Amino acid sequence: MSAEASSFEVVRSGFAVLVGRPNAGKSTLLNALVGEKVAIVSSTPQTTRHRLRGIVDRDDAQVVFVDTPGLHRPHDALGEELNRSAVLALSDVDVACLVIDASAPVGPGDRWVAHRVQECSAAKVLVLTKVDLVKPKELDRQMAVAQTLADFDDIVACSGRTGFNVNGVVNAVVRLLPEGPRYFPRDMRTDQPVEVLIAELIRERVLHLTREEVPHAVGVVVDDIAEERGGVLRVSALIYVERESQKGIIIGKDGEMIRRIGSEARPGIERIVGAHVFLDLRVKVKRDWRRDASSIRRFGYGEGL
Repeated sequence: MSAEASSFEVVRSGFAVLVGRPNAGKSTLLNALVGEKVAIVSSTPQTTRHRLRGIVDRDDAQVVFVDTPGLHRPHDALGEELNRSAVLALSDVDVACLVIDASAPVGPGDRWVAHRVQECSAAKVLVLTKVDLVKPKELDRQMAVAQTLADFDDIVACSGRTGFNVNGVVNAVVRLLPEGPRYFPRDMRTDQPVEVLIAELIRERVLHLTREEVPHAVGVVVDDIAEERGGVLRVSALIYVERESQKGIIIGKDGEMIRRIGSEARPGIERIVGAHVFLDLRVKVKRDWRRDASSIRRFGYGEGL
């Protein structure tokens, strides 16, 4: 991974990837590690579609954590691209963190991901997440099984939701990093383009408000950001779906749903851009876009950016 160093000061620095099954808690953990929201979170499987980077800066170290789409058995071109992105992320990092959901039994999917972690040349950390959902004896059983999945250099149990032992994850990774420069400015928390962050906040609200009706068929692209009078930013975004019926769900009766999506997404967008926002949302049907490689690349999903 390449990034312009912001300083020649030598600290422990490098890249650590978070890999695991869908819904293992990677994005929640990344937000907790960074201390602010850089990844959207949803109960919908395969919510993460970008390879996100969140930056943790300390006086003695800088860790660039890379959140990846959950590795899964793909059913379309989008799934294949997301898997490719996650596997590629393992090829160029200093530390690979296998994230296991402590509240769910270790299964074939975890073993499949662990095999890819074992094959990579990076140092390896087992991270058991969601420990706030399990009792100590159950956690011990989960840890006993999970630690057999690969040759780990360290093991950490934590909860991204409550913040329990999140610093333990950082400490485990820092111990395994080489000495080097800070790759990013000290006050920077992510290198994601603002357009991607905004599009993801809109997609998060769609996932939350439409539940099981349209989530996987939704893609969002921000096509324009322009400053208007009074310093207000006009943000124009297209919400893509695959069927006319899905378009109707997102627009809602008399436009009620699309207005609600916009009103719930706006506060997060305003925090990102530091200005008042007028959000112009439109919905467009692009049939079977998840099977179209050019559409996937345009949305920036997987390795699309």
